Amino acid sequence: MVNDRQSLDLTTFALVQGGGEVEWRISAAPVPYPEAVTEMESRAADIADQKTAELVWLLEHPPLYTSGTSGKEGDLLDPRFPLFTTGRGGQLTYHGPGQRVAYVMLDLKRRRPDVRAYVAGLEEWIIRTLDAFNVRGERREDRVGVWVRRPDKGAGYEDKIAAIGVRLRRWVSFHGIAINVEPELAHFSAIVPCGVADPRYGVTSLVDLGLPVTMEDVDVALRQAFEDVFGATTARLPEATA
Repeated sequence: MVNDRQSLDLTTFALVQGGGEVEWRISAAPVPYPEAVTEMESRAADIADQKTAELVWLLEHPPLYTSGTSGKEGDLLDPRFPLFTTGRGGQLTYHGPGQRVAYVMLDLKRRRPDVRAYVAGLEEWIIRTLDAFNVRGERREDRVGVWVRRPDKGAGYEDKIAAIGVRLRRWVSFHGIAINVEPELAHFSAIVPCGVADPRYGVTSLVDLGLPVTMEDVDVALRQAFEDVFGATTARLPEATA
């Protein structure tokens, strides 16, 4: 069943009162998770105080697991990588090389103070990004993230290709999304991803779907789709190498 978030009007997210272009940052080297969280929290505070511009930060992490506010102890089946407890929404997920993480720090008070609509906006951003590669991503009412149908695996089978986990502080968002480009999918087997244990629902990536795209290809599509949903961006030069 398609979630009724699909019916929300998302165009208002591009309207920023008294704001400018969103800074677009790409880190070339893997960023340790604690370092990323510290940076996000600091930047979100400055955005709330209107001291700096909003930010989208694209990066990869070294292999690790994170547990959100709904995380359950039993969802970690094999502690093969470090586990970080985090304040974002959602349950347990994996991050690692080959996965494009996008941390999104937007001032929703100046845009649209509606958490449900914001999550729908992030979903729409992912769906439009995937569409650039002729992949149909879909929302689901009973499952978080963006999913693709897998009739090749059997009737009713679907795989998750992108995760969403957000947190707000003073109406500024942080954390964000993760799209599987070419991660090691076997690493997801050590957890119950986002609490979904049904064998019909697995995890996939663009490369797993037979699309040999690069991270740079995905970054270009992400930026175009972001601007369609949320508005203009400006690149940070030189790009960060955190």
